[in-house]
Amino acid sequence: MLRSLSLQQLDRTLGLWRSLPRSRPNGGWLRTIRQALGMTTRQLAKSVGVSQGAVTDAERTEAKGDITLATLQRYAAALDCELVYALVPKHPLQEIVEGRADRIAREQVSRVRHSMALENQATDKGQEKRQIAELRKKLLEGKRSRLWQ
Repeated sequence: MLRSLSLQQLDRTLGLWRSLPRSRPNGGWLRTIRQALGMTTRQLAKSVGVSQGAVTDAERTEAKGDITLATLQRYAAALDCELVYALVPKHPLQEIVEGRADRIAREQVSRVRHSMALENQATDKGQEKRQIAELRKKLLEGKRSRLWQ
């Protein structure tokens, strides 16, 4: 129950992130913010405590997505910005977990169905659906780490 509530709370928070646009300005955030503030590369370099060339390199690597978080944090602080870093799942976490449990349950029931069919002991679709639902429920109530083995 607690695990489920925690997952729901995290899903609500991540849902806000999921709705935000993910595009980055063409020149990258560092250059865009620096220019919007009217700051030169020399001024930013002085504020960060690096050379002017290091600022140019940082802007280039950030625009390519190759900058380290530590470096980006230093520049963000110098630009009076907050660095926001997040992993945002493409789908709600609850949906991912339930989908994984459903897939595992279907695979396991399918293997059993195949074996039983070979022995001329096939089950009907209704019984198969109930088995999938029961196994899915057990998987969701058990240790979540078992879903990812």
